[in-house]
Amino acid sequence: MLNNAYCSDKYQYTMGKSFHDCGMKDQTAIFNLFYRKAPENNNWAVVSGVDEVLEMVESLGDMPADFFEKFLPGQEYAQFREYLSKMRFTGNIYAMREGEIVFPSQPVIIVEGPIIEAQVLETPMLCIMNHQMAVATKASRVCRATNRPVSEFGSRRAHGPWAAAYGAKAAIIAGCSNTSNILTGVMFGCGSTGTMAHSYVTSFGCSVEGEHKAFDSYIKTHRNEPLILLIDTYDSLKCGILNAMKAYRENGIDDSYPYGYGIRLDSGDLAYLSCECRRILDENGFRKCRIFATNSLDEYIISDLERQGACIDSYGVGDAIATSKASPCFGNVYKLVQIDGQPVLKRSEDKAKLINPGFQVTYRITRDDPEKGEVFKADVTCLRGDALTEQIEAGETFTIYDENDRYKSKTFEAGTYTAKPLQTKVMENGRRCVPVHTLMEKKAYYDDTLRHFSPSERRLINPHYYKVDISDPLYDLKMGIINRLLSEINNFSL
Repeated sequence: MLNNAYCSDKYQYTMGKSFHDCGMKDQTAIFNLFYRKAPENNNWAVVSGVDEVLEMVESLGDMPADFFEKFLPGQEYAQFREYLSKMRFTGNIYAMREGEIVFPSQPVIIVEGPIIEAQVLETPMLCIMNHQMAVATKASRVCRATNRPVSEFGSRRAHGPWAAAYGAKAAIIAGCSNTSNILTGVMFGCGSTGTMAHSYVTSFGCSVEGEHKAFDSYIKTHRNEPLILLIDTYDSLKCGILNAMKAYRENGIDDSYPYGYGIRLDSGDLAYLSCECRRILDENGFRKCRIFATNSLDEYIISDLERQGACIDSYGVGDAIATSKASPCFGNVYKLVQIDGQPVLKRSEDKAKLINPGFQVTYRITRDDPEKGEVFKADVTCLRGDALTEQIEAGETFTIYDENDRYKSKTFEAGTYTAKPLQTKVMENGRRCVPVHTLMEKKAYYDDTLRHFSPSERRLINPHYYKVDISDPLYDLKMGIINRLLSEINNFSL
């Protein structure tokens, strides 16, 4: 019952029965997973969750026929239940790397396979990707608010254990230096971090002396480890910082301590308190004592603390990242774009919901700047094998046009650019065909990718527009389908 390939909606299977009974089950379908608009007016989103998707896809078909009888009962479903108990995914999947930066409408994952197999993947795939991309994108925003380390501390606010563990993974990919979640640390080999809560301090007696005993005991039981003492249980400046320094001094902990040491502030005016603590620490010879801040932080509060000159060395962020608090529902969708070689699309009166049809690939175009190095200049999504794809692959001169304003264009001359496809084949004939990257490799890939965008495109408020277009053949295909549909609709009657 824990096989998440079946964390699905029933209509995936009612549709599947129709495909099965109507003889359509083996028609080759292509589905795109993509999003239409980034949360919080962000310029882009961060990819996370692809590995968990591939694990989910490979576990499809591992349930006995009687499992399906629990939600597809009755003799009329008997043959279909037997089919489902043996049905595994036999197609191909193309995907962006985890840690990739993705723009609206670009396929994050492309599924190519028999329609019944591809259709039932929709709900569990969206469940995985929407959660992890929401957290990763928020973590990216928070971490871009400062040059100082940010720790992910949100497990207690996450929407369940699965969300806590994999959300922490997504947060690390997108910039967080570490996590407090031990399960994430074990699963992904990234370790976990943490020291003490207020309950530890109060457990030694609700008194100033009790606070000192708590600090002293902690230091004695955690030598040869990083040490962070929580100083705001009673009063940060009048006793907390003083007891911390006293305990450190009594235990011989000073700036020569090789594992790092510090204090944590979890309440109050963090800008003021951090500056006062820094002054007190420096005056008493604790110049390398780090100041760690928590307390309902997000990118806006951190940006303001930085603006005020807060003396904070690192931040701990909880629910803002773990729940993507300001925008908890990420907008990935999963749409059929081709069936048996015929491109299809969903048309809507809402222009934002109009999708790109056909089997696609996205190229990221890079130019070498003498001062800035390699800089990303544009993304263009093409139909696989179309004229623009051939030009890009051959390194020829090409021009791309703005989809919404055809008078806006940009030309890339031969020899002045490089290009790479963002979607690569990750599953072939139902089996993974690429190596597994470690969590730190994914994080490094994100960090490297981010550096190739301009500072104006990376800013949190009103980021500069990055050129994202589609090829002329894809544009013409889309408009051709729409125009044909409109003609049929206008001439339709009973």
